[in-house]
Amino acid sequence: MPAPAHLDPRLLRAFVTVAEELHFTRAATRLFVAQQALSRDVRRLERELGAELFVRTTRQVTLTADGERLLPYARRVLQAQDELLAAAGQARPLLVDLNSPGLITGRLVLERARLLAPELELMARYESGLTGAAAELLAGRLDASFGRFAGLPPALRAGLGHQPVRYEPMAVVLREDHPLAPLPEVPLAALAGETVYAGAGNPRTPEWTDLAHRLFEGRGIHVASPVPLAVGDEEFQRIMDKTGNPILAVVSFPAMGSTVVRPLADPVPLSPVSLVWRKGLVHPAFDALRRAAVQVAAEGGWLDRPAGGWIPASDVAVMSVH
Repeated sequence: MPAPAHLDPRLLRAFVTVAEELHFTRAATRLFVAQQALSRDVRRLERELGAELFVRTTRQVTLTADGERLLPYARRVLQAQDELLAAAGQARPLLVDLNSPGLITGRLVLERARLLAPELELMARYESGLTGAAAELLAGRLDASFGRFAGLPPALRAGLGHQPVRYEPMAVVLREDHPLAPLPEVPLAALAGETVYAGAGNPRTPEWTDLAHRLFEGRGIHVASPVPLAVGDEEFQRIMDKTGNPILAVVSFPAMGSTVVRPLADPVPLSPVSLVWRKGLVHPAFDALRRAAVQVAAEGGWLDRPAGGWIPASDVAVMSVH
C-alpha cells in the first residue's frame, strides 16, 4: 500500500468499526452516521491508500489481506488519538451501564466516581442484564457495566476485564397476600414447591437465570417458565401480577406496589457482582470508576462473605481475582 501524506483519523475509525462489525449497517449505527456516509469514508480511505480493504458481497463483508495488515496499525493510531484528547480534557462521556433503575450497587459506585472526577462526564445507561450489556461493551457502545462475570459465556469473557465489587445478598419479592410475606426473612427451604420467576427467556439476563438454577437445584424450587418480555416498571409489575409467582431478586431491589421484598436465609445466597469493561479501554474517567468501586466496596464491606453465605462453585475462583 502506498503511504499517503495524511490520513484523516475519521476515515480510520470508519475502517476499524466496519472491520470489527463486518457489517456496514451495524457499523453505521455504532458510529451514529448514515450508512451511505460510512461507505463513502471507507471508499475514500481505499483511494488514498491505493488498496482495497474489504471484499463486499450482497451477503457478507470480509477483510482483504491489505485490510488485515492495516487493522492493528489503525487501532493503535485511534488509541493514541483518544489518549491525546483525554489528556487535553476533551474526553467523550464514559458510558456506565447500571442494569436497571433502582439497583444501588452500580449507582453508588457511579456516584462516588463522579465525586472523584468532577471535571469528567460519566453517564448512566440501563441494559437490564450483563449478557446484553456485554455485547454493547465489545461493540464499543458501552464502556462499563455491573453483573455476574462468571455467568457470561467464555467467548464473551475473553474480550472483557472485571473487578469484583460485591457479594450482594439475594431476596425474594412476594405479593403482600403470599403466606411467606409476614416473615422478616424467608428460609430457602420454605420456597420448596414454589415456582419463582428468575428472568427465564430474557436474552439479556441468562446469567441471572443460571444463578437461580444453581441455587434452586436439589431444593424443590422451580424456575418459572418464560413470560412476555416486559419493558418498563409498570409492564413488569403487570406481568408479575398476572402470574402471582415470587420473583428472585437482591435485597436492594425496589419494592413494587402490593409486594414486599424479603431477604433469603439458611443459607444466605449471594449474587456475585463485578465491574466489567472492554479490554483495552482507555478513558480518564475509567480510573476514577475503578477507584470508586474499591472505595465503596471497602466502606460497605461488600466483599466480606457472611459465614455460610452461598455462591456457585463456578464463581468462587472468578471472584477471588482482585
